[in-house]
Order: sequence, then C-alpha cells, then structure tokens
Amino acid sequence: MPAETKEIDYVMEAASGPHFSGLRLDSLMSAAPSSSTSRSSSTPTTPSFSTPLVDSSVIKQPFVIGVSGGTASGKTTVCDMIIQQLHDHRVVLVNQDSFYRGLTPEELERVHEYNFDHPDAFDTEQLLDCVNELKSGHSVHVPMYDFKTHQRSKDSFRQVNASDVIILEGILVFHDQRVRNLMNMKIFVDTDADVRLARRIRRDTVERGRDISSVLEQYAKFVKPAFEDFVLPSKKHADVIIPRGGDNHVAIDLIVQHIRTKLGQHDLCKIYPNVYVIQSTFQIRGMHTLIRDQDISKHDFVFYSDRLIRLVVEHGLGHLPFTEKQIVTPTGSFYTGVDFCKKLCGVSIVRSGESMENALRACCKGIKIGKILIHRDGDNGKQLIYEKLPKDISERHVLLLDPVLATGNSANQAIELLIQKGVPESHIIFLNLISAPEGIHCVCKRFPSLKIVTSEIDVALNEEFRVIPGLGEFGDRYFGTDD
Repeated sequence: MPAETKEIDYVMEAASGPHFSGLRLDSLMSAAPSSSTSRSSSTPTTPSFSTPLVDSSVIKQPFVIGVSGGTASGKTTVCDMIIQQLHDHRVVLVNQDSFYRGLTPEELERVHEYNFDHPDAFDTEQLLDCVNELKSGHSVHVPMYDFKTHQRSKDSFRQVNASDVIILEGILVFHDQRVRNLMNMKIFVDTDADVRLARRIRRDTVERGRDISSVLEQYAKFVKPAFEDFVLPSKKHADVIIPRGGDNHVAIDLIVQHIRTKLGQHDLCKIYPNVYVIQSTFQIRGMHTLIRDQDISKHDFVFYSDRLIRLVVEHGLGHLPFTEKQIVTPTGSFYTGVDFCKKLCGVSIVRSGESMENALRACCKGIKIGKILIHRDGDNGKQLIYEKLPKDISERHVLLLDPVLATGNSANQAIELLIQKGVPESHIIFLNLISAPEGIHCVCKRFPSLKIVTSEIDVALNEEFRVIPGLGEFGDRYFGTDD
C-alpha cells in the first residue's frame, strides 16, 4: 500500500474516535461580540406629500428561499441555477458562511480544535437582522469572511439590496426555528456522502489553501459528526428535497415554476381570489417607472399609459366566458378553438376612466361604452351626478374602467348602480392600472363575486387619500389639464 494512502487512512482513523460536538472547550465558551448589521448609507428621499398610512403587512414581502444540505452537496450550484432561471426578477444570495464569527487569538492558536460546523460558529443574531432588514425593503452590509485567516474583513463588506427573492444558503440555515420562520420555501440538497467528501477535498485544497490531511482530519472529527447531529435532522423541515443537487434539472425547473407563481401573486390575491395582478416583467415595471415619473412629458405619459392599459384590457378580456368553436383552416384542416363572448360592454367612470376607452375599442370592435360620473368630494358620501348606460346592460358582461382604485368609495357606488340596473355582480370586471390595498379591501368585501384586474398594487393611501407611491392625478396628466 502506498505511503500516502497509509497516512490518509491513519488520519481518518485517528480523527474518528470520540469527539466534542460543541463549538469550543470550556475555556473558549465566551462568544466574540457580534457586530450589528449596518444599513446602507443611502436613504430614500422623503416625499413632499403627507406620510403614508402604511401598515407593515401591506408592504409587498420578498420571497425567501432557504437552501440547506451537507457540506459540498451542491447548494451553491442549485442557488445559481435558480438565479439564472429567475433572470427577470431581482434575486440576491445571502450565504450563511458570511456570518461566521471571527476567531479570538486564543481560538486561532487552537484552530484545529475549533468546530466550524457547529451552530454556535455562526452569528445567527446578525443573520436574522440582515434578513429582516432585507424583508423590510432596506439594503444591508453583509460581512466578508476570510477562510484563511478566520477573520471578518474590517474594511470591506458586500452591499446587498432589497429584492424580489432572497436566497439564504448554508449547512445550518434550518437549525434555528427563528431563521426557518422567515422562509417561504425550504429546499434540502441531498447528495451522496462520498461525492460530498470528494468535493470538499477539492474545494478546501484549491480555494482555501489547506492540505489534504487537515481536510480529512477536520471532516472526520467535526464535519461528519456535525452533519449527523445537526444538518441531517434539519432535513425534516424541508418542503422540497432535491436528490443529486444541481444535476437534478427536473426538480429545479419545478421549483422555479412554483416560485414564479408565488411571485406573481400579491398577498391580497391570496385573501381575495377574484383579484388578479398581471404578471410583472421588466417591460411592465419599466413602463410603470416612466408614467410614475413626475418629469415625464405628456406625450410619453399618454403613450406608455396606453400600452399598460392595453395589457390590462387584454388580461381582463381573458376572464370572460368563452364557448368552444371548430373551424376549417386554409389548409383544409379542422381547428378547435373558442368563440368570444358576444354580450359585452364597457363602462367608464368619468373622467379618468375615459382614458381606457381607446384600448377597449382597439380590442373589441364596435363595443358599446357607457359612462358614470360621480362627484368626488372627500373620502365619503360621493354623489352620483350622471349615468348613460346601454339599455340592455343587464344582459351583458361589463368591463368597468377606472385607472386608479384608491379608497374604493366611487367604485362601490358605480358597481351598486350597475347591480341596480340588473347586472349580476359576477358579470362585472373592474379594470385598473394601479390599486391601493384599502380600495381592494373596500370593493372586495362588499362585492366578493366581482373580479378586479390591475397591473400593480401600490403600498397604501396617505392622509390625503392619495395612492402611494401612486402616479398623481391620472386624468389631469393624461388629458393635459394638470398645469
């Protein structure tokens, strides 16, 4: 047997005897003080209008994914594949390894006795602060840990910005219940132990400058026992277990599909199943960025508003009933499709709602459009001023048009009028560009069978009952009367 093999076998055998699963010896039990997570120095500019009446539950929460598994199981590969497939969303990766505690001089002298795979090796409190800050929409400074010196960098850090998806990756991210409670999805990457050991040897020798004997000694003395004591038991908390890690493309595709579904679903959509938000893309968010900008020209405001309105109208039409229809194509083949709903009309709430009429006419040739004018004075007691509706409106499905759903009081009065005219509540689809949560609550609680289709749900109403962040007085900006 070669001498090198004997040496490796000796190291493995010697290290696999009785071991201490704790972090330190009694003389090393005092933890190094944790540095609090610092927030980015850049702070949002305070708006000139009144402070929004924002409830923390109203703010759209990011989707938090926990990825755990044994050492070198392929967790980072799985995270990278998820990030690549979610390219049209903002995704950040937070590694638990960044939150290792820096070793004290005494611990550095006995670094070979230090268990880096024990839960106490990590600054879990700082990790919790970091994730909570990101979930609150704040940027954070994540520490940078040097695996050669076993210290955090004092002069550098990694700034992580708030995002749509937060991926928290590490061997022990499922160990602490407080960390688990922050996650929307928990993934365990399950890989054969021999494969993990081979990967660990390659990584630690190439990337972390260690010799193979020390890697094997640490594996047998700390890594393998810690896996059995802490990592493997946490597997029961996983929602999804991925065998073979990054090689399992089917599992990762299914996970990404589930994440996309959840990202497209606002929290209010879970409460009110008849509220639909069109799937967000960079195109849609880009157009929202333009029309919300106070410095945009009137021409560009109208152009991009019309594009968004057209998307909302098309999505709303998709919720109308259809009948199956079979036709013959020019090739003489049969094609089974659907026939559009014939009994349809639009009703615009004057005057902002009139901005949505052109898009509706472009989608539905010759459609009848009625009008409702409601006097807006304060947040309550709105009075109907004028209505002109098709005589047979009770026999039609109605697309109610108003680009901004704020308090919901005007909308409720318009809907009540339609119901009085004989329109079934379930035959009304309310189309908006943006909606405030307060307006959605107001309308959906009163008319649960009505459908709402919008392109974005904003944060809240401020003290002046304006949608925040909003886009101002839509009608004035669209028709050029805001000067």
